[in-house]
Amino acid sequence: MAQVDVYNMQREKVGSLELSDEVFGTEVREQLFYEVVKAQLASRRQGTASAKNRSAVSGSTKKVYKQKGTGRARHGSIRAPIYVGGGQAHPPRPRDWAYKPPRQVRVGALTSALSKFLKEGRLLVVDRLEFPEIKTKGLVAALDTLRADRKTLVVDSATNTNLKLSIRNCSEHQFLPPEGVNVYDLLRHDTLIVSKDAAKALEARCLRGRGKEEHQ
Repeated sequence: MAQVDVYNMQREKVGSLELSDEVFGTEVREQLFYEVVKAQLASRRQGTASAKNRSAVSGSTKKVYKQKGTGRARHGSIRAPIYVGGGQAHPPRPRDWAYKPPRQVRVGALTSALSKFLKEGRLLVVDRLEFPEIKTKGLVAALDTLRADRKTLVVDSATNTNLKLSIRNCSEHQFLPPEGVNVYDLLRHDTLIVSKDAAKALEARCLRGRGKEEHQ
């Protein structure tokens, strides 16, 4: 089991927490990051690009001029792609770009990302992320006290409304509940701050993804 220190909001050590090696101490397989991030970004594509081919644009179907005798190239319709206002050749059509890598690949990439944060000393576990009011200035001050780097991902329960609403105006910081943590958002942040309860919830989620029982 990986042993990590637990801090309070003043960055004072208040205890320790045991985390599963299968989630926070696994081998970092960076090749999985590419597969999962590519799938995530592909799934975000709108897929609404569309254009008309020659059969869909408006225009006469009459032959432009006779086939022979003019010395010009043969043409059958002003709707051909070669004409201004004609249809597009092989135009884009609305499509769904989303696809899902295998479950073990997704879970492996997530556990690799979490293990990478822990091994590089960029994971900070806080006892409780409590804020008395909804105030962005207070949140930024708290992150400075915790010595968070420029871009920070904060993970706690979705019911922590004060935290969630305080961080939403920060362009470089982001809040996610344990069930929403993903590889793309992890990799684009410098520091990962999780509450004690959120760390265990994240661990349980990954172990379920591996098809294993939760470790107590």
